[in-house]
Amino acid sequence: MQIGLLLFPNLTQLDLTGPFEVFARTPGATVHLLWKTLDPVRDDRGLRMLPSMTLQDSPQLDVICVPGGPGQIDLMLDDEVLEFLRRQADGARWITSVCTGALVLGAAGLLKGYKATTHWASHDQLAMFGAKPVQARYVVDRNRVTGGGVTAGIDFALKLVAEMLGEDVAKAIQLSIEYDPAPPFNAGSPEGAGEAVLGRMRGAMAPMLEKRMAASKAAAARL
Repeated sequence: MQIGLLLFPNLTQLDLTGPFEVFARTPGATVHLLWKTLDPVRDDRGLRMLPSMTLQDSPQLDVICVPGGPGQIDLMLDDEVLEFLRRQADGARWITSVCTGALVLGAAGLLKGYKATTHWASHDQLAMFGAKPVQARYVVDRNRVTGGGVTAGIDFALKLVAEMLGEDVAKAIQLSIEYDPAPPFNAGSPEGAGEAVLGRMRGAMAPMLEKRMAASKAAAARL
């Protein structure tokens, strides 16, 4: 089983490393971190990671996964990346994303007519690409599987493994990584965070969200 995750500049690393941890423990899976070059890639918080293979050298993947993060904005008009996703989608068993990676799938024309989810702050942009937005931790619609924001990538990956190999395999992986979340606060969603915290976050994210919206509008206009 060939699984490929895009590793692009300015991504949110947990969007990638959460699913990677699950996929790397999946029996029979080979996991590739894919980018245009093999040079180190810096995430949005300064962590540097190494791609394992270039887009050009990638085999046909069984699973293609696009993480999110601020760097996703540039990918939405990146013809090389969008064409790579379209080519892979023709032969892939599963076409997937975490967080705002869903908007990149949308920009490639791969979510039209599919139910999907993404990070709460950008959920309103899914419909621009013909997707059917669903508020959920993850969404499975035929061979499209999309995860919500950041930490939802672990849930998404476990669900995908269960779809591919059965619940027992996925449960064993969950146990091996001791994924038994019990957060100290119920502030992981807009509903739980409360108006004050939500307002501060929306204010802090506003400049980036404006750029993302502009990119989504431009990408949607090209479809």
